[in-house]
Amino acid sequence: MSTMTRDDAGASTGASRTVGGLALALVSALTFGLSGALARGLLDTGWTPGSVVLVRISVAAVLVAPFGAYAMRGRWDAVRPNLALVLTYGLLAVAGAQFCYFSAVGHMQVGPALLIEYTAPAAVVVWLWVRKGERPGPLTLAGAGLAALGLVLVLDLLSGAGLSVPGVLWALGAMVGAAAYFLISAHEDSGLPALALAAGGLIVGGASLGLLGLVGVLPMSSSTQDVTMAGSSYAWWVPLALLGVVTAAIAYVTGIFAIRRLGSRVASFVALIEVVAGVLWAWLLLEELPNGLQLLGGLLILAGVVGVKLGERDVADGLLVHE
Repeated sequence: MSTMTRDDAGASTGASRTVGGLALALVSALTFGLSGALARGLLDTGWTPGSVVLVRISVAAVLVAPFGAYAMRGRWDAVRPNLALVLTYGLLAVAGAQFCYFSAVGHMQVGPALLIEYTAPAAVVVWLWVRKGERPGPLTLAGAGLAALGLVLVLDLLSGAGLSVPGVLWALGAMVGAAAYFLISAHEDSGLPALALAAGGLIVGGASLGLLGLVGVLPMSSSTQDVTMAGSSYAWWVPLALLGVVTAAIAYVTGIFAIRRLGSRVASFVALIEVVAGVLWAWLLLEELPNGLQLLGGLLILAGVVGVKLGERDVADGLLVHE
């Protein structure tokens, strides 16, 4: 009887952890997805991608750093062994992913750039298969296929879009950064609190982008012209504040907590909802109305996420049986 009670308690805890992780992942995807619509208004008034990303990350770093420091109380000895992890996270997952994505958009349409970047979940599955022997099951592969088809529909690529070689290369760089974000954020056994990892990564990312701007590698320009969103004009600092607070600080923190509950594979597929969110935000703020195929694509992405989650559970059950 006691064994059954412990099993039931463990199952309940696991289910609660999964539900909490999915809720956090949804918040992260919705907030990350807002960044494109907000940044578009700034870019149209003369801001460069580098300056938008730098301000976005710097604001988030200032907000998250105190919480990260508080989370590290009594754990500062964990900084040195995780220094390389934090540096890699800041350079690849924060600065690298965003800089490469905005650079890709400078050479190609947003849709194809997003599609290439969001092949990251497939890269995560392949990495876990090659490095850790976590071979994906049939349900995982089927879910991945549904999600990929959903992305094609959501991004409205069936009408045809030209691709440029530089744009594709930059988008592939963004894909590497996104994959690194999911894999590194899943390091729950590193001893580094989630808030500390988020704060450290944002500080490193902001500092690296600032350095690139100082040496002239990253073009920096800005404007105080009002930004038009949803048919209304707003002061230039409004979208900047939203980018830093909502699409960076909240998005990264909730994302890391979600990944540590769901694992890098599942979280990376749930994050595909960000693309759906991006389309919806563009509809609300930029009056870009999604069509029926795009809405169908969103449903396919959700179905794909469910398939990946069920596939992961089957793999885990199989491992337990073999043990």
